Amino acid sequence: LCIYFINTQLDWTFAEFLASEELKSYSKTFITDDFLARNHFIKSFVGGMFITICMTGLDQDMMQKNLTCRNIGDAQKNMVTFSIVLVIVTFLFVLLGALLFIYAAKQNIAIPLMDGAPKTDLLFPEIALNSDLGIWVGITFLLGLIAAAYSSADSALTSLTTSFCVDFLGIEQKPKASQKKIRKRTHIWMSVVLVLVVILFKYVLDSNVIDGLLTVATYTYGPLLGLFAFGIFTKYQIKDRYVWIVAVVCVGIIYVLGNIPPESLGGYQVGYELLPFNGLLTFIGLLILREK
Repeated sequence: LCIYFINTQLDWTFAEFLASEELKSYSKTFITDDFLARNHFIKSFVGGMFITICMTGLDQDMMQKNLTCRNIGDAQKNMVTFSIVLVIVTFLFVLLGALLFIYAAKQNIAIPLMDGAPKTDLLFPEIALNSDLGIWVGITFLLGLIAAAYSSADSALTSLTTSFCVDFLGIEQKPKASQKKIRKRTHIWMSVVLVLVVILFKYVLDSNVIDGLLTVATYTYGPLLGLFAFGIFTKYQIKDRYVWIVAVVCVGIIYVLGNIPPESLGGYQVGYELLPFNGLLTFIGLLILREK
């Protein structure tokens, strides 16, 4: 809907937009000329592949619908269909992003500033709410934002509350009468933590939200990837009480590696390839912890 309204404002059809010279300046997809660059195709492909495995395949919220299918065949069809839809939706969002910058350039709309620095994440709300596109674009933007936020926050809070209650508080061993009260209190505290994390992101994030999210994923999903691979490919028993130490140490190592200046690495810029390396470190750490 936003793509349609913006194209209409620019007196373009969708086909004219796709064929426009303005779009061509945003259409470079594969960076292959400099392997040292952070967004080189091979590094992005490998890192993106593992991010997809972790954020989708190892995420219960994402996989729950596959688990509810009647059989493996239906689950496989669902995954293929979901993948196709996801590619189409992602492509539309990429087009929308390019169109927003084209529209901003043509209408002399500056990228909004936050703390004195340009913040490209704010360009869409700036155009949707403060431009001449009409009220429907603003309404669509707000509805989409609210729907996405509520969906993500609800599933995240439910998962965090359940995990903390079961794994840390041992709620199953608590009296039935107190379990509901414990869940409610935990849910409230997790909500507070989530708000604090959002506020923290505002002050810590020095790039766009998507890049920041994927960068954080290279830290947080690495131990999960290593644990999953260890459980799938080996039959070793490990000393469970030390697993958290391995996870924390690996995240710390990856954080240090991710913040090494490119000048110290001969110009090499570390990217999303840290995720599989993080998983590998965790896997090795678990091998060290295996019971003899």
